[in-house]
Amino acid sequence: SSRMATVTASLPLRAAARAGPAPSRAPPSDAAFFPGRPWQRGLAARGRPREPAGWFRAEALSGGGGGGPPRREPMAPPYNVLITGSTKGIGYALARKFLKAGDNVVICSRSAERVESVRNDLKKEFGEQHVWGTVCDVREGKDVKALVDFARDKLEYIDIWINNAGSNAYSYKPLVETSDEALIEVITTNTLGLMLCCREAINMMWNQPRGGHIFNIDGAGSDGRPTPRFAAYGATKRSVVHLTKSLQAELQMNEVNNVVVHNLSPGMVTTDLLMSGATTKQAKFFINILAETPDVVADYLVPNIREIPTNQSMKPTYIRFLTGLKAYSRIFSRIAFGARRNKMYH
Repeated sequence: SSRMATVTASLPLRAAARAGPAPSRAPPSDAAFFPGRPWQRGLAARGRPREPAGWFRAEALSGGGGGGPPRREPMAPPYNVLITGSTKGIGYALARKFLKAGDNVVICSRSAERVESVRNDLKKEFGEQHVWGTVCDVREGKDVKALVDFARDKLEYIDIWINNAGSNAYSYKPLVETSDEALIEVITTNTLGLMLCCREAINMMWNQPRGGHIFNIDGAGSDGRPTPRFAAYGATKRSVVHLTKSLQAELQMNEVNNVVVHNLSPGMVTTDLLMSGATTKQAKFFINILAETPDVVADYLVPNIREIPTNQSMKPTYIRFLTGLKAYSRIFSRIAFGARRNKMYH
């Protein structure tokens, strides 16, 4: 089916770990992983027994006891979904598509005015008890923690957390001409913000009976290709893929079998972020050929995101809207047949 996702495993999981006591010997780099800080504090706060520093057992996280495989409650729709940066662009389009599918959605952004406006519009369309909104600056750890508290208060748990918030500071120029403020904006939003959200999402989800799925959105530069005029943005997006793989490895080595981190690739989307940089003939040429509106991209991505919990899959995935084959096909069609000429720009 043309609507099936192009899904590839980012990191194949090993066979399910045996249930039983925590390992008596720490892994070689034990000190670098979970050295008794947020994870142990979280366990203590919930009245759970402390594990040796750097380790926690899968059965403690997923509700299982010793002597049997860890238990995880199966996920079933409607799903509870949280999307950062979701008052405009692809984040907003994803939120609407999840709501159309019957799910419950938490939206957030830095702007209280936009959150209130979008939340009210969505409530009118989808009902009072399906959408909630709050202010969150992902660059601030306290804001992300408050976002988790808000989600727990409104929905009790989150099944799908999508890290969409991102910034290019609306700046397209060589790095040597980029201001300190713009660099700090891009890096703190796209890298620090993503790390804070992943940390809090994992801390929230591993204690949920249903577990959860985290999706990190990539962008230009994530495949390692150069991004001239927005080098900092491309560097942060390249780091998204690395962070996802590292988190997959950390969860695996600590036998967390109820939380999965995935990558999500929307391709070239006609958002304010993209269009603000379309100032050259080359940029306009490729936007005409490859770019799609947020609604078109969301129509493809959301069913394939929902398919993962529906199928009870706990395998890391990379869902791509614009595959290499699709891109080359469009470029060929444009050159050979004039397809998509002036689709976005004249």
